[in-house]
Amino acid sequence: MANRLCLARLTRGVLHSLLFLSWLSSVAVHSRAETNVERPLTVVTTTGMITDLVREVGGTRASVTGLLGSGVDPHLYKPTRSDIAALNGADVVFYNGLLLEGKMTDALIRVASSGRKVVAVTDNLDPADLLEPAGFQGHADPHVWMDPALWIKTVEVIKNTLAEADPAGSKLYKKQALDLLGKLQSLDEFTKRALATIPDHARVIVTAHDAFNYFGRRYGFEVIGIQGISTESEAGVQDIERIVKLLADRKIGAVFVESTVSDRNIRALIEGVAARGQQVKIGGQLFSDAMGNPGTYEGTYIGMIDHNVTTITRALGGQADERGHLGKLTPSANTK
Repeated sequence: MANRLCLARLTRGVLHSLLFLSWLSSVAVHSRAETNVERPLTVVTTTGMITDLVREVGGTRASVTGLLGSGVDPHLYKPTRSDIAALNGADVVFYNGLLLEGKMTDALIRVASSGRKVVAVTDNLDPADLLEPAGFQGHADPHVWMDPALWIKTVEVIKNTLAEADPAGSKLYKKQALDLLGKLQSLDEFTKRALATIPDHARVIVTAHDAFNYFGRRYGFEVIGIQGISTESEAGVQDIERIVKLLADRKIGAVFVESTVSDRNIRALIEGVAARGQQVKIGGQLFSDAMGNPGTYEGTYIGMIDHNVTTITRALGGQADERGHLGKLTPSANTK
């Protein structure tokens, strides 16, 4: 749906700064190879989805700190003093890019200016693979992790960046990356099989905000978000009424809440459909901009996607074991 994110807040100067950040990262020279210090790389990441992949690739040679935990919205997040200290002490910083962490831009620029490697994992994605929703003024949808086949491409960026900062670990990083690629490809295959069991008429995902467009494109779903691409945008009465009409007219049986977004608008939809004499249920809680709790299977990237796929499949009339892809899901986590 059309996004009403106020891009006017991103001034021309900030956009220029993002380009400057990319340039600084390309010439950064802060590495273990130059200091000859044998210690794990100190790596700082933004979202949990990036943190998990970096830990998988880095193994024991990387000490990884993720700044954004479970339930934290990256669109709105502002770095704390402890975050700034962590960034300033890092050998490498990974962030999503595509304006996802817009309120962290200044902090990332300052860290890159100090000579540290600050890398957007989406930098090498083919622009043809990126979605540019109407109303986003030519900027790409940043939620690329929702398509595992697209997110796989960030592994190469992570592997190469770690190897550049720590040449002695290159063989390990290559092996770990290959192992991870196999796991992500298996996840994608499972996802295609599970979602294929959902009837054609039910292949509509209604969520709190437009985080599932890449997911919809990959697996053949119509995706409707009440808010726009960023949670900074607000849904209006007309948006709610339009989606209520669509739900009632097409007899869509389930809508989904998100772990990082208020369920207020979703409940307004349910009430609106009920006022029309029909029922729609909450099909479950989905992970959109953050993963599940640390230490849980759902707190990994694979677990996050597995949870979403299993929840969507079961809510929309498909067939999926409640334990998910690897039999690791907590069944109660698939319902709300």
